[in-house]
Amino acid sequence: MQSGTLAFSPCHPFLRSRNIPRGLTSLTHHSNSLPLPTRRLDLRARHEQHDPLPSKPAFDPLVSTFPAVSPVVCKNGRRDFTVKASSVPESVGGDSSSAEKGGSGGITQTLLLGSLFGLWYLFNIYFNIYNKQVLKVYHFPITITNLQFAVGSVIVLFMWTTGLYKKPKISGSQLLAILPLAVVHTMGNLFTNMSLGKVAVSFTHTIKAMEPFFSVLLSAIFLGEFPTVWVVASLMPIVGGVALASMTEASFNWAGFWSAMASNVTFQSRNVLSKKFMVKKEDSLDNINLFSIITIMSFFLLVPVTIFTEGIKFTPAYLQSAGLNVRELCTRSLLACICFHAYQQVSYMILARVSPVTHSVGNCVKRVVVIVTSVLFFRTPVSPINSLGTGVALAGVFLYSRVKRIKPKPEAKAA
Repeated sequence: MQSGTLAFSPCHPFLRSRNIPRGLTSLTHHSNSLPLPTRRLDLRARHEQHDPLPSKPAFDPLVSTFPAVSPVVCKNGRRDFTVKASSVPESVGGDSSSAEKGGSGGITQTLLLGSLFGLWYLFNIYFNIYNKQVLKVYHFPITITNLQFAVGSVIVLFMWTTGLYKKPKISGSQLLAILPLAVVHTMGNLFTNMSLGKVAVSFTHTIKAMEPFFSVLLSAIFLGEFPTVWVVASLMPIVGGVALASMTEASFNWAGFWSAMASNVTFQSRNVLSKKFMVKKEDSLDNINLFSIITIMSFFLLVPVTIFTEGIKFTPAYLQSAGLNVRELCTRSLLACICFHAYQQVSYMILARVSPVTHSVGNCVKRVVVIVTSVLFFRTPVSPINSLGTGVALAGVFLYSRVKRIKPKPEAKAA
């Protein structure tokens, strides 16, 4: 008998029904449909292989990943800032050689930082689990993405209204400069959700390990910034590892693969766009406020797209007609939305306390943690060669985060 208590466990099952509107997976009477995990966690890998699954988003908020504000640059007495973005944190927040903030707080600061890293990983894990569960039975990724932006916007407005975080002073010119970043941020998260709905969580995050490759490629093509030989060398295991993992991935399909690749391109295109814009900096417009503004802008950008492409498909009446447990679906969607916004907020709290290089290493470890936990939770079949490919790709990302610090020696001027 269905319990009347609202369960927050990702293992609580949805209700089942025979009536299946377009875009929803039947939870019964369909040989290719896949139920959500039961309390026994009996979710076999075949759900990752059949159903047309960071982020990241995460993901990498990805996202996991988000634009950031560079250090203040003084020009003719005016204070400016550059809107920058990268999935690889060393491009966020200025020079990667900047030292980590001093430990005047001693052990208290260390414990606080460790707690923030733990929350960062925990929020990302739960986001990927809940998000994948919803996308498995509810095949409307644009609607899901817009719901994540909507919940994030509510959280932002609540923090500004209650004074939990200082509301920024923003001008029209600043909004115009941020708009292109909001567009690519919206597309990046949308493509990530499209990939998460098609393939395994672990495979999506393996593909997203190629973000450094696209960052280097786009910077070379559009900005003329050519990488050092060490950076190029670090990209080789990333590309090779992703290729090896793709060839042996049980849940592989081209829609999920290209969606994850498109997510990489859109997220890394923020690097190019950010270097094209300079706007006046207000004291209250820090990284978190910039992220908050883009979240709100992304919501309004995606509303008309959602209505015209998928329609309004998240009403209780529509979900009930599919035979889904409305409370369970809405609860898991809400929790995924909250975790999506929370892990990105915590990410920037960490970035304010450590150097970008340390943050980059932490982000690489986070991707490993997400891949491992998703494989264990969803019981995804992983062959030795597939594991090797994933491991090589992630090792390349770690190596990239280290060699990125190496600056080329200036050429000696001829006498």
